[in-house]
Amino acid sequence: MDKREERKKLSFTNTQSIFDVLFWTTLAIILGLVASFIFLPLLGVNPFYAVSVMFSETFSSTFNMGNILIKTAPLILTGLAFAFTYKANLYNIGAQGQFYAGCICASTVSLSLGGKMPGFIVILFSLIAAVLGGAIIGLIIGFLKAKFNANEFLISMMSTYVIQYVMQLLLRTLLQESKHEYLKTDYLDKSTWLPKILPGTSVSLGIVFSVLTAIIAWYILYRTSMGYRIRVTGLNQDAARMSGIAPRRQYMIAFAISGAMAGLAGLVEVNGMQHMLLTGFDTQIGSYGIGIAILANANPLAVIPAALLFGFLQVGGTALGHASDAPASVIDLLQGFVMLFVLMSFFFRRKIELDRLKKKKVQEGGEVA
Repeated sequence: MDKREERKKLSFTNTQSIFDVLFWTTLAIILGLVASFIFLPLLGVNPFYAVSVMFSETFSSTFNMGNILIKTAPLILTGLAFAFTYKANLYNIGAQGQFYAGCICASTVSLSLGGKMPGFIVILFSLIAAVLGGAIIGLIIGFLKAKFNANEFLISMMSTYVIQYVMQLLLRTLLQESKHEYLKTDYLDKSTWLPKILPGTSVSLGIVFSVLTAIIAWYILYRTSMGYRIRVTGLNQDAARMSGIAPRRQYMIAFAISGAMAGLAGLVEVNGMQHMLLTGFDTQIGSYGIGIAILANANPLAVIPAALLFGFLQVGGTALGHASDAPASVIDLLQGFVMLFVLMSFFFRRKIELDRLKKKKVQEGGEVA
């Protein structure tokens, strides 16, 4: 009887937790969008007209709707990069740099082998190179954290600048296009482009890679012993150590996997959309990934709809900019307010959970007395 009651209590607690996450996250999204539309008149845009344009233009054609998936694909992966380390109580702020590392590796392999080998073989090698490039950067960050207890927040953030400068150096030298006029590479051979999967759109196989990666990340975290060790380390390092788990090793594993996912985003963007490597593109994809992971409560599967929302805001914001005098920064305004309210909802949700736990302890103490 006691076991049944405990199971019922546990089931109720889990259901309540899921309900809280869904309620506060949905409320945060709605309030964030409302707040951003309230500020639109300051930019000279009628908020009701903005809503109408964003929905009508975005969903006016298959091509425009496909653009949402194009934007979503790399966002899923950078969101996963932050979410995965967060489960180990680590903060990977350097997904932007790991993304660029993946871009460099994917474009280098594609440029070197394109036209010399079958396209699918080159894509496979480029994928492996992109994943390894991001994983190596992540592993270095994890090693510094494990070996010297370095602040992973600062190291991961500063690594982005290092990789950016390395990329610019390569675009000025070894990878620069044939005429040596612009900071970009030559176009990749068409055989190395990721295949399009939806007729009438530019949606590539990259969205499939992203969704599969989210499913794999969820499976690793919640269905494997590796994921269990990572999550236990994130919950309590001392308890993990007493259970025979080496927290330092989990740091390195978590960061390596996180970097690999951000590196894969490089392949998705270069081989799936840009078809070249150039300087100064997708400069905010890492920070958007952080917001997406927080919005998804660091759940790999929830990252998918969260990234879809950000993809819609990017495409809708671009459409609004074209249809009105709104500046390009309107996209940042929309996403910024959503991220702000999501962070606030996280605080309130956490406070409610703590108050609930305190109340439960008091009640249990009273019952025991």
